[in-house]
Amino acid sequence: MKSEQELLQAINGGNRAAMRELYDRYSGYAMAVGLRYMADADAVKDVLQDSFVKIFTGIGAFEYRGEGSLKAWVLRVVANESLTQLRRYHHFAVTDEMPDMPDENVPDTEDVPLSVIMQMIERLPVGYRTVFNLFVFEQKSHKEIALLLGIKENSSASQYFRAKNMLAKMIEEYKITTKI
Repeated sequence: MKSEQELLQAINGGNRAAMRELYDRYSGYAMAVGLRYMADADAVKDVLQDSFVKIFTGIGAFEYRGEGSLKAWVLRVVANESLTQLRRYHHFAVTDEMPDMPDENVPDTEDVPLSVIMQMIERLPVGYRTVFNLFVFEQKSHKEIALLLGIKENSSASQYFRAKNMLAKMIEEYKITTKI
């Protein structure tokens, strides 16, 4: 397996096999990122197709910064393309309401499999899921999220806290039904 730098050099040299290797190496991770934002697998496939077109047409401008930077860039392109698709096809609820104060008792997720938690995140309403992913996984501030989505900062905070509370309820229900 080539290092990222070797792979990048081969792609920039026009090597189609290297392009395929990049796709094979990172498409699973890219799919996981897409699924965090889009609940529909067909929509994620469209996002991945558009993302890899952008990746391969823009890879010449990519600035290599060490092992892992190529993967991070690929996943950032997928996240951005997911957001573009969400903005294009979904309208986010805009509210000036300040969010309710979050519950202090955060459920223990230690015994809940990660795959189950990811499925719960997928079940969140689009706006909740998008803001939750941006805040938790992409580590964006509510100000940055508001700019990305064209909503108010208070709306971002509200969506996040509502998503967090909804997830807490789902986790508690899961623990009750599975008797954890």
